[in-house]
Amino acid sequence: MGEELYSEGRALTLLNQLERILETDVLIDEVGFIHPSQFSGLNEDAGDENMNFWNRDHKLGISTQVLLPLYRVAKHVFMTTIDEYKLQSNLSVERGKIGHENMLLPSSNSSPYEVLEDEIMKHSKALLLLNSDFGTAWNARKLVLSKKQSTSAFMDELLLASLVLSSSPKSEQAWSHRRWVIKNMAGNCSNVQEIVGKESELVENIAEENKWALC
Repeated sequence: MGEELYSEGRALTLLNQLERILETDVLIDEVGFIHPSQFSGLNEDAGDENMNFWNRDHKLGISTQVLLPLYRVAKHVFMTTIDEYKLQSNLSVERGKIGHENMLLPSSNSSPYEVLEDEIMKHSKALLLLNSDFGTAWNARKLVLSKKQSTSAFMDELLLASLVLSSSPKSEQAWSHRRWVIKNMAGNCSNVQEIVGKESELVENIAEENKWALC
């Protein structure tokens, strides 16, 4: 079936499937895009009938047939969530101006914001695997991470950037995001040197694996 025949509902189902895989297997370290003709053999070996995604041994394969509808719906859902987050922030600021003159910023600890921030992180992760240079998605993640200031969250972010780079080694946005994460961890993490060392290893491995593509 051609990509143009995917309805919005079916595309949304694909996005839900992808996000469920990403939530279930948090150790995925490589993503690739596979032609539909290759899925039959892969899923037969894995005992899986899914012809759109392949997930085994912490590797993820996505059918090239669903890339376009999947990207469109991922972008739409992400942007809708961002708009809702901004709206809630603006409403909170207005309430603060009316009722509490000194409370001009929304509380990041309130439940609605936490829910929206979780949604932003979930949807942006899927979106960035499909378009590694979607700057708005990276910036949204920076916003949420800046509020959390959590070492574990920053470590997870390094894993995401590595995952994105596994399929898009030349992504300037992904490399820039990794530098931002490490810079933010520098003052609050005791093993920064170890992290920098692993970063050097990552650069070497990517350069070796993609020595022709990076030229």
